Order: sequence, then C-alpha cells, then structure tokens
Amino acid sequence: MPKKEGGTKAVVRLYYEVQGEQIKLKNKKCPRCGSIMAHHIKPVERWSCGKCKYTEFVGRKGK
Repeated sequence: MPKKEGGTKAVVRLYYEVQGEQIKLKNKKCPRCGSIMAHHIKPVERWSCGKCKYTEFVGRKGK
C-alpha cells in the first residue's frame, strides 16, 4: 500500500520539546538501563520502563 504524502506523524514531538536552542526530554530516563520511561495514569499512576520492566509508583498527595 503506497504512503500518502504528508500522512506520516512525527512521534518524536511526543518525547522532546524545544526551548529556544535547547532540546529537553519530556519523560524520565530509566535509572537501571537508561531507556525512556512511559507514564501511565490508570489503574495506578506510575512510570515504567518497557525494556527492563523497572517501575516507579507515584505517591498520592494527601495520604
């Protein structure tokens, strides 16, 4: 199936933001392997690494 022109999405914009001349990573880096971690909200808010399965749970405020 041929690709449509202009139909490709830039996924990179989800992970990085440009501030002036600097590029900043939006998500955390895994302390164990160095990969970019995913932020999950449901069922429990957490940061998780898909490569090495490291997980950090986010504590709730007020408890």
